[in-house]
Amino acid sequence: MSNEKQVDSGRRGLLVATCAAGGVVGVSTAGALVSTFQPSERAKAAGAPVEVDISDVAPGEMKVVEWRGKPVWILRRTPEMMATLEKDAGELADPASDKVFQLPMPEYAKNAFRSRAEHKEVLVTVGICSHLGCSPSSRLASGPQPNLPDNWPGGFLCPCHGSTFDLSARVFKNKPAPTNMDVPPYMYLSDNKLVIGKDEKGEA
Repeated sequence: MSNEKQVDSGRRGLLVATCAAGGVVGVSTAGALVSTFQPSERAKAAGAPVEVDISDVAPGEMKVVEWRGKPVWILRRTPEMMATLEKDAGELADPASDKVFQLPMPEYAKNAFRSRAEHKEVLVTVGICSHLGCSPSSRLASGPQPNLPDNWPGGFLCPCHGSTFDLSARVFKNKPAPTNMDVPPYMYLSDNKLVIGKDEKGEA
């Protein structure tokens, strides 16, 4: 009898020790899995709104910043550049920006300038071609240039497959790119400071 009790208590001890060890492993494994599913600080930062000072962007110049790992162009257009935008309409595939690429078009940018009324000269767009995701080159000056028509009004040229976009990042007709480049949600914090990825409706 006493022998049997000793064996049972030995087994019980072994069972308790095994369960305890298993529990520790289980807890540590679960902890590793939980930490794997949590976004890193870099991932959080990549999706967060980005504040940009545009006081250093002169008329006719462009600044590039990063938001969600993509280039965002901020172009301060001159009056001469602005004058070309309404003339382009007949040559564009989607002049009113009705088609969606990756981001829904903000209501405040549904105009020929694709910008906010209070700063209509400033274009804010994600610099990614809607064809295969290349980043177009800026060809802001008007007139004849290599790989562009003689009556080029100024805009952007995708080096991958030749899609061309006007100074509002709208694609010209008969090009591989099916839609205009995206306008992200954005808002002004002051005349010279804006935030990309956030507007009155919240964050993107």
